[in-house]
Amino acid sequence: MTSSDARSFPDDLLKLQEQLHRAHAEHRAFLAGLPWSVEPMKGWARGERFSHRGDVPDSPGWSAEEKETVDRMWSEIRELAVSVVEHPHWVTVSREEIVSARMELKKQARPAEDPVAPEAA
Repeated sequence: MTSSDARSFPDDLLKLQEQLHRAHAEHRAFLAGLPWSVEPMKGWARGERFSHRGDVPDSPGWSAEEKETVDRMWSEIRELAVSVVEHPHWVTVSREEIVSARMELKKQARPAEDPVAPEAA
């Protein structure tokens, strides 16, 4: 698919893909702020296990609210991914061009900046 073909993507498909990019970015940012283990787990010192990070502190685990938030975020990501994949536009693309068209859509719909800014509390 050439860059001139990018104009052939319907606006709603471009918006869905952009929402999917943003949902993934928000999910990654949320996970980065969580403890390293979902369940409480004792940490270890470098040398006790194969740690490339050095000492690993104890993990208090995730709270029920954090687990629910991660589940909700994954659910949103799955719904958006299904909406993108099942969009009617794809029946107009030849089977041989699907992969390149999909990659072009991802490039065209990528947000300029990830919206991962902490919300005011």
